[in-house]
Amino acid sequence: MSLVKFNNRTRNTAPYFNNVFDSLFSDALNKNYGISKMPAVNIAETAVSYKIELAAPGLNKEDFKIELKKDNLSVWAEKKSEQTEEQKDYTRKEFEYLSFARSFVLPEGVDTEKISAEYVNGVLNITLGKKEPAKDEHKEIVVS
Repeated sequence: MSLVKFNNRTRNTAPYFNNVFDSLFSDALNKNYGISKMPAVNIAETAVSYKIELAAPGLNKEDFKIELKKDNLSVWAEKKSEQTEEQKDYTRKEFEYLSFARSFVLPEGVDTEKISAEYVNGVLNITLGKKEPAKDEHKEIVVS
């Protein structure tokens, strides 16, 4: 039996070159760039409301379910489709299934009676109205 030494100089002399390839291959194996499981979300605040924009192209408004429990707003979407092609010698059947769920903890000033949702051009827009701030009444109380 003979021992063979491995010369690891190439790894030490070009660490940046190897790190680039290591990161490319590890990213490609760990992430699937074609499939995003969570839709992108924008949240904005105006003087009278909060606005949530959720990017979900390719769905219909019937595919969404929005539910409010206490101070949690949950959004679900589910789409199933099936395509069948039959020819003389074979049958091809394709299934497509898309689903996601997102939850948001609402701040204290949200008026639950003023929540609305609209799906336009692949974006789900949820508007959360704010409660009117309590008016500070200055009142003098006479001690009797």
